[in-house]
Amino acid sequence: MSSPPDKNQILNNNQRRRSSWSGPFINDRVDPNEALRQALLKLRLHPVPNSGSTTESEPDSDSSNRNPVVSAQDYTLLLSDELLLKVFNKVKDDKQHLSNSLVCRRWCVVCGRVVGSVKLLDWEFLESGRLSFRFPNLVDVDLVRGCVRYERNSGILLSNKLVEVYLSSRVVENDGLFVRKEDVLDSRAIDGGVRVLAEGCRNLRRIVLMNVSEEGLSCLAKECELLQEMELHYCSDMALRGIYNFQNLQILKLIGSISGVYDSVVSDIGMTILAQGCRRLLKLELVGCEGSYDGIKAIGQCCQMLEELTICNHRMEGGWLSGLSYYENLKTLRIQSCKNIDENPGPDEHLGLCPMLEELHLRRCQMRDKNGVKALFSVCRTVRELVLEDCWGLGNTIFAAATIFRGIRSLSLEGCSLLTTEGLESVILSWEELNRLRVVSCNNVKDSEITPALATLFSVLKELKWGPDSRSLLSAGLAGSEIGRKGGRSFWRK
Repeated sequence: MSSPPDKNQILNNNQRRRSSWSGPFINDRVDPNEALRQALLKLRLHPVPNSGSTTESEPDSDSSNRNPVVSAQDYTLLLSDELLLKVFNKVKDDKQHLSNSLVCRRWCVVCGRVVGSVKLLDWEFLESGRLSFRFPNLVDVDLVRGCVRYERNSGILLSNKLVEVYLSSRVVENDGLFVRKEDVLDSRAIDGGVRVLAEGCRNLRRIVLMNVSEEGLSCLAKECELLQEMELHYCSDMALRGIYNFQNLQILKLIGSISGVYDSVVSDIGMTILAQGCRRLLKLELVGCEGSYDGIKAIGQCCQMLEELTICNHRMEGGWLSGLSYYENLKTLRIQSCKNIDENPGPDEHLGLCPMLEELHLRRCQMRDKNGVKALFSVCRTVRELVLEDCWGLGNTIFAAATIFRGIRSLSLEGCSLLTTEGLESVILSWEELNRLRVVSCNNVKDSEITPALATLFSVLKELKWGPDSRSLLSAGLAGSEIGRKGGRSFWRK
């Protein structure tokens, strides 16, 4: 009968078997550290050639060393950066670019070349040069958020149509303004960041700045010769002297003050500097700017290529409307969110005329001053398209001043609740060239008050959108349902 094996002999056999095993598998388990070491060793022994060759490496002689976790290769390394960039350019979803940049360092660098527009949140990211290094092909940059100091992880976001910034929790202590002067970065710091950006991204086409000085604008003009569109927040008169060197600037939005947000001054001095420095402007928007006839006149005389002018929430002195007569090539005039048109327009013989003006847009304006509205319509009497939206005080008497327009072809009315059917009819019947009419949410214009003459006009129009009285439309929609009538049906939940 054979004797049982010795215990010491069994232990010695197990030790020899484990020492001769070259793989990282022990007791059917993978040692993570050993697998990583094998992967690094395999990459060193079998590097991927840069020449683009697809020759496969020879297999290991010992098949027991093959590990499925280690043997996987990154075949994207066979693609050049230029070819990989073309692939990423085919992706239209911006969120997918963010996911792609997290794959590896190489993909992060290549995806950074795809991004063309950013909104800066951290000013240190710009000053350190990481912004231009990470995104070298930027063409559109918004620096406003990064120019305002706020607490980390602040949950207070101020957003309107003009500005969008994060605020600190001490905003309740501000004296009527959400953004005070001490909340905005110093002009020297902003100039330094602008210099770093200009030197790293010379192909900029559009930029949004805040509290920049003459030095920063001069550096930007020198380095970014292709810049075509600029938006300046919290800007002063003297800072605009740096705008002289912009040779290709065509679109400019100048924001001096935003009601309740921040306050700065752009006066006739700044407008005159702007006019002499930007003679090739095509579009200009003035928001919260002070000034008078002199500033408006200077822009019209110097910027002879200007085709579109927008004036928003102006704080100008009376008589500024007369300066519009110097805009010889102006085609579109927009006046928005103004508390008054012109407090003192002066005599009619001094108002002049915009000879090439085709469109006049008035949105969210106070139009109770008959003299100011009448003067505006007189200056713009050559227009062919008139748009009036949510204008307070626009009644029959004020709207009657529109009879001065003789070449109107398109009229759009929205939210003009004081205007009646009679007032509308008395004006549009005098326009012989009218072929497009849009009337929406004008509650005093009734379907039941349409006369045969007005109905005849509607029949010859090329385009008609008629929805003036929202109440009558609601009643027509509920007709027959007995909803909204006293003693009508009631619905109870059982």
